[in-house]
Amino acid sequence: MIRHLREENVDENLIRQVEKYREDFGLDDNDRVVKPEYKFYGREVLEEAIAGILAGKNILLTGAKATGKNVLASNLAYIFKRPSYNVSFHVNTDAASLIGADTFKNGEVVFRKGPIYKASLNGGFAILDEINMAKNEAISVLHATLDHRRIIDLSGFSRIKLDPNTRFIGTMNYGYVGTRELNEALASRFMIINVPNISKENLDKLLADSFPKLKEKYRKAFIDLFIGLQEKSENNEISTRSVDLRGLIGAIETMKVGLSPYQALKIGLINKSFDEFERRIILDSLKSKIPSHIEEKIFDE
Repeated sequence: MIRHLREENVDENLIRQVEKYREDFGLDDNDRVVKPEYKFYGREVLEEAIAGILAGKNILLTGAKATGKNVLASNLAYIFKRPSYNVSFHVNTDAASLIGADTFKNGEVVFRKGPIYKASLNGGFAILDEINMAKNEAISVLHATLDHRRIIDLSGFSRIKLDPNTRFIGTMNYGYVGTRELNEALASRFMIINVPNISKENLDKLLADSFPKLKEKYRKAFIDLFIGLQEKSENNEISTRSVDLRGLIGAIETMKVGLSPYQALKIGLINKSFDEFERRIILDSLKSKIPSHIEEKIFDE
């Protein structure tokens, strides 16, 4: 990951500080220090996020769909060699699911630690996915955890002081069903980084790194298709449903096991839209970039 930061031209002073942090606090033998499947590309965003973590701050990653917010969050935990704890927020998220609650085990009442509790004790990076999906009253239990007090202090529970290495990384999309405006008190507890849409150059790096045997002309065609759909979405010609980076990567993975590019991109991108008129528009884009029948192999041996 340090080599990746240098390849992305991240500021050398920040890289040196990351190396010092890893030397002092990094964990090599923890099963929660997980190497991410994909690398995040984008120098400016990487610099902002790394600086925030080094300064001891919590960060909130915002932006449109398919910008790589979760990829960045997992990259940060691995860059700093800290254990990661993932929390997926939803409308029924409550204090018990975050902090923990009493439960029965072997006929005794014991406390079942939640992911926030574990991250706080172990100096982990808690990744708070879709943080604006939860109700404000549920999130309010984190206020003392996220601000300068850095404690968990709930009635009936022990007062827990956070490990100095604990960080919170929130992610949120705009406009999804069930999302809400982020509470101002909560937003003030984060450094907020807007993650832009992935550029053509960075998408090329991602696909070349993830699929090194994919022939260049097909990689370029897939990139042109995805960027074209992204631009149509920005211009409100189509919704964001088919602008799905996970879908594109999933489609290429199905090509590896034998599905044709045309079929794979249909199930990975095109069929994500359930509006017939919109699907026709997207299908026309696919037909203009990818033939329905390809005789040659798209991966090198």
